[in-house]
Amino acid sequence: MIKKKNLSTEDKKSWEDFIKNPSGIFDKDQGISKVLNKKNRFKFDLHGFTLDEANIKVKKLILYCIDKKYKEILLITGKGIHSTNDKNIYSSKNLGRLKYSVPEFIKSDEDISKLILSIEDAKINEGGEGAIIIRLKNL
Repeated sequence: MIKKKNLSTEDKKSWEDFIKNPSGIFDKDQGISKVLNKKNRFKFDLHGFTLDEANIKVKKLILYCIDKKYKEILLITGKGIHSTNDKNIYSSKNLGRLKYSVPEFIKSDEDISKLILSIEDAKINEGGEGAIIIRLKNL
C-alpha cells in the first residue's frame, strides 16, 4: 500500500468517521467465542504437556466440566508432528502422541469413561487433526 503524502480533507474525514465506528470489520475472535459459547463448550490446549501430565489434566477437566454443566470439551492436542517418540523403540509411535493417547486414557479410566458420550476428531474449523471433541453426559 502506498501512503499518500497529502491527505485530502475528504479522505481525512472518511478515516476519522471509520475510526469512530469501524462496523465494516469482522472480529474473528469474537465470532469464534460466540459459537463456542452457544455450544456450551470448554476449550483447553494441551500443547507442552507430557503424556502423564495431559492425562491428569484431562481427568481434572472432565470432572470440572461435568460439575459446571458443560456439554463439550474441545481439547487442542496438536498433531504430534514435533514429537520425538519415534526415536524411542520402547514407545508406541501413535500412543506416544496426545491425539491418540488421551482418548485411550479416557476409555480406560473407569471414573471418567462413564461420564463421556463420545470422543471424536474436531472439524477442520475447530482444529481438525490437531484437536478432539469430548461430548459429556448430562448428569
